[in-house]
Amino acid sequence: RQMCIRDSLTSSYEVRTNAGAQEAITKAYGKLLLTLAQTVPDGMVCFFTGYQYMSEVLLSWHSTGLLKELEQHKLVFVETQGQEETTKSLADFRTACDVGRGAIFFSIARGKIAEGIDFDHHYGRAVIMFGVPFLPPTDEALRQRLLWMSKCLNIPEAEYRNFDAMRQASQCIGRVFRNKTDYGLMVMVDLSLIHI
Repeated sequence: RQMCIRDSLTSSYEVRTNAGAQEAITKAYGKLLLTLAQTVPDGMVCFFTGYQYMSEVLLSWHSTGLLKELEQHKLVFVETQGQEETTKSLADFRTACDVGRGAIFFSIARGKIAEGIDFDHHYGRAVIMFGVPFLPPTDEALRQRLLWMSKCLNIPEAEYRNFDAMRQASQCIGRVFRNKTDYGLMVMVDLSLIHI
């Protein structure tokens, strides 16, 4: 079942660079996540578009007390850029789910978790995508690849970027649905998805 939200929830570059808009989006994301944490059993996995964006959102949620509210319902774990810390967080996340406490794992699209860790069964009863994981437009290698694809293969830049972002979003969502007996909730939170 698809649900539409009237508010323009997006993590687009324009919103992320506008403090007022970003504050409103972060608050809306937090309200949605808190509602889900109160109702979804066991484990939840949340994917952000990048480490910096995830850090900014989590810092905001910490300063407003939202993380404390979330911890009343589930324990909170975060993917870091350090392999050892992430491995420890993942193990603790699984333990929290195994003992019935429930947990939320914050992760990055295109990160270590998105690229090969399974959250099957009770480890992943919900997956939430905050934003669309577009490749960074400032990456020079990407810009050269897009130019070549446009000239040589006649593939428009926007078409490739949309395809790649949706492929990556599918990769993230696929972390929780690993076999035919798995069930869970998929929530993709970004107005941009309507236009892809």
